[in-house]
Amino acid sequence: MLCCAHLNGKKIPYTLKRSKRRSIGLKIDSNGLLVSVPLQASLPSIESILQDKADWITKNLVQWKSKKTLELSWTHGATYPLLGESWQLCMNPSGEIQMVSLSTAETNASNTSMPELSSQQIEKIIMAWYQQQAITCFSQRITLYAHKLHVPPPQFRLSRARTLWGSCNTRGVIHLNWRLIQMPLHLVDYVVAHELSHLLEMNHSPAFWQQVKRIYPDYLMARKELKAIRLA
Repeated sequence: MLCCAHLNGKKIPYTLKRSKRRSIGLKIDSNGLLVSVPLQASLPSIESILQDKADWITKNLVQWKSKKTLELSWTHGATYPLLGESWQLCMNPSGEIQMVSLSTAETNASNTSMPELSSQQIEKIIMAWYQQQAITCFSQRITLYAHKLHVPPPQFRLSRARTLWGSCNTRGVIHLNWRLIQMPLHLVDYVVAHELSHLLEMNHSPAFWQQVKRIYPDYLMARKELKAIRLA
């Protein structure tokens, strides 16, 4: 149910969701503010909670809107980030379609002879390229940081999570978001170091962060950078 609240002098729309839960929960994402409440929660009690959390709500809504969003365009001439650098779909002199880095001399490759591709065809080519690059890069970085942590390199899988850069389950399998391959290598390394550290500490306790710091000393800076990027 769509509702509205006046918080800190601003009109804030939100979605109200009732379910079999015991407490009121607040969540902010690309869809705005979601307020999850028990089935019998009264509107005055909900309004009271929103007023108490007004500063947190308005601050986080602003932060979310200011985040850089990862968006891709499946069109001719579009650029695609890979490890922080821009790449483009081009045709080489032998007639093969390939990805070239705009920071290299290969940018001289002609784009005028490119065949007319549909957005679906471009997306298929680009996504296959991203997947190949991600598997190769992530495998290498996992091996490197597993060695630093003195643990065997675990299994990993690519994920399409909408809100998580990475995760580690209780079976020790690492999931890394495919979009991470778009980020500079130092951010890939931070997420890899973070998830591998969960193999030793399956929590976010001080002991966990000490493990992360031991193999990736600049984790605070990288963590801040990633928080400024919106996945979905």
